[in-house]
Amino acid sequence: MRVLYLLNVSNSSQLSADSGYTFADMLAPALTDAGAEVTVASPVPVGDTRVHFAPTTSPSTKYRARFDPGMDALVTLIRDRRPEVVVANQIEAAPAIRAALLEAGVDALIAGYCHYLPFSFTDTGVLELDPAMNGRGLGRSVLLAFAAGLAACDRILVHSSTAASWTTAAAARTGVDLGDKLHIVPAPRDVRLVRDPADITPPEGRATGIYNHRLYRHYGTARFTQLARRLVADAPVRLTVMDLFGTRSPERIRLDPSPERHLEELATTDGVTIASDRGDRIRYRNILAGAHFGIAPFRPGCPWSMSVIDCQAMGLPVIGPRTGWLAEHIDHELLFDTDEQAVQITERLATDAEFYLVHAKRAYASTADLTPAVVAARYLEAIK
Repeated sequence: MRVLYLLNVSNSSQLSADSGYTFADMLAPALTDAGAEVTVASPVPVGDTRVHFAPTTSPSTKYRARFDPGMDALVTLIRDRRPEVVVANQIEAAPAIRAALLEAGVDALIAGYCHYLPFSFTDTGVLELDPAMNGRGLGRSVLLAFAAGLAACDRILVHSSTAASWTTAAAARTGVDLGDKLHIVPAPRDVRLVRDPADITPPEGRATGIYNHRLYRHYGTARFTQLARRLVADAPVRLTVMDLFGTRSPERIRLDPSPERHLEELATTDGVTIASDRGDRIRYRNILAGAHFGIAPFRPGCPWSMSVIDCQAMGLPVIGPRTGWLAEHIDHELLFDTDEQAVQITERLATDAEFYLVHAKRAYASTADLTPAVVAARYLEAIK
């Protein structure tokens, strides 16, 4: 099977902060091991030289990635590679890919992977647009473009049951019949970030928590900051917050300056330490290994979180708000609705060694089926 994997890299200078790239870097070699001939079309190649590379230009903004697929380049690429399957990691690009296949005279299946949903649903079934995609009111247009992409795909892959439910509901509301196209294929865990729980020592009365998510406003960073202040004041806890972006380009700051603002606020909070892996996965592993538990983001539209999986694969229990995929995936004893409940959970993690070790083992076990080989097999089964 010849697979053309179209990968949008949002920030090629900070690859460690790009979950889509990390996904491809783990998955493409595993697909190759399983017998597929894989070409990754991307601004940067994946690390395994067995995976073919077709260089592309990174879109300068998240909106260009959705509304400017580059038809001329697509047609040329498809004619050159003659794929049997085209993977669209930007769902909104699927109609353009279908048109490019027609123009190039190539009959290939289009598999769309929903790495990101530009919407979410409340507990009462209300559809909410993701504010990250709603600059100048573009959210509705992004939603419709996403729905058009679903319609153009032959296969649609999502991370989780929550993502499947939301995608199905959004498709129905926009008049798209998914039929039997939808498949749940979670992302692989990073093989460099795996630790046997048997090697973990529980905290002795004081614990270090880590928050390793993007500091955008729409990730609920203000809500996390509120909780962080409560935890360091009322629980035997200190927090490490990851600066995943470093210095961003002026264009990205102009679109959304919230990460810089939140980082500055967190940096001046007593009991909070800012850390950076400087794009080095080994350094990142060491930072995770120095923590005792993780904290999930407060992002309503979270259909999956690779940063949560990173913590769990390292045997770190993750606490999180009872919402979306987090409520589906995280152990119910570690979910909270209020800051008071979060404080109680972290106090127990810090002081109850048996409770801590039980949840360290459960966290690790929750990622056991996310090895690249297992995920690649599910992926190939979905797109055949």
